[in-house]
Amino acid sequence: MIDIAYLTSNFRPSELEHAYGGNVHVQDDPVAWSLLSRLGSPDTKQPEFGRLVNRLYDGLARTVVAAELPRERVDSPTRMAASHREAVYRGLVVHPRTRAVTVAIARAGTMPSQIVFELLNEVLEPECVRQDHLFMSRQTNAAGEVIGAMWHDAKIGRDIGGRFVLFPDPMGATGSSMISAIEHYKRALDGTPAKCIAMHLMITPEYVRNMQKAHPDVVIYALRLDRGLSTPRALATIPGTHWDEERGLTDTQYIVPGAGGIGELLNNAWV
Repeated sequence: MIDIAYLTSNFRPSELEHAYGGNVHVQDDPVAWSLLSRLGSPDTKQPEFGRLVNRLYDGLARTVVAAELPRERVDSPTRMAASHREAVYRGLVVHPRTRAVTVAIARAGTMPSQIVFELLNEVLEPECVRQDHLFMSRQTNAAGEVIGAMWHDAKIGRDIGGRFVLFPDPMGATGSSMISAIEHYKRALDGTPAKCIAMHLMITPEYVRNMQKAHPDVVIYALRLDRGLSTPRALATIPGTHWDEERGLTDTQYIVPGAGGIGELLNNAWV
């Protein structure tokens, strides 16, 4: 017999209400918010800082995989099948033949991508999983304002057709690096991705606006929306209601409240 309870899944993570559109998913998760609060504290340094990023991305990766990747019905015997013929799980799993790529954007995104890579290898058949590496940095003008992203090097597989491409990068500030990376995956490689998914600890209203303008099809997941420099009216309403009054970036494009330089802290390198 098949247990009807496992024939379908309506899994969706709990999310904040907003007016940014259906491709933006900001998690309603007090545990994640608690860990992010510790992550951003001036007192938090390595190795605690790295442990917090690991735990946060492990949770976010599980959410994204469960919500976005396709499913398949299986008949999977358990160890109890040797003594009872009904000891078979008949129900849904994440489709093990789903083809996925996680993109490590150095340097803040290197550790998050490895965490996603390891989870994908556990859930999917490993030959369906790939990790690519991009080496990028912000381009700034004389005033310290971000004006784009500069590529330094890349190790990328050519085949992208039909793959779910995940971009785990902690801070969605201006979106310049993410926009450049996604543009490359859409235009310069072989085939068309099944879906591009950006995965962040924190995002700003500016990031969402820039991403939607450049890549409206990209799905965005974040654990927190930071808009600390917005007007009182904007802060008193659902995010996106007064989007033109929302602001989460300083004049030099650092996030407020934010967490400081994630890449610097992850690597203990202030270069």
